Amino acid sequence: RIKIGERNRQRNRFHLSTMRTHIKQVLNSKNKEEAVTNYQSAASVLDKMVKKNVLHKNTASNKKARLMRYVNSLT
Repeated sequence: RIKIGERNRQRNRFHLSTMRTHIKQVLNSKNKEEAVTNYQSAASVLDKMVKKNVLHKNTASNKKARLMRYVNSLT
């Protein structure tokens, strides 16, 4: 169990780090077109994390909604 837990911890750390990177890319976007493309890649990463049971589906949905609200606020 210790080895399995360590393996899962490493995998989850990788996915969570990737998620944070994509979210930062969306939040640091200067114009709307760039933000939309970054949002699409971030949403894809979040959906894959749900599929791999790293995130709960509602958590991913909340994060995507928050990012989309930010993207829509850009002009």
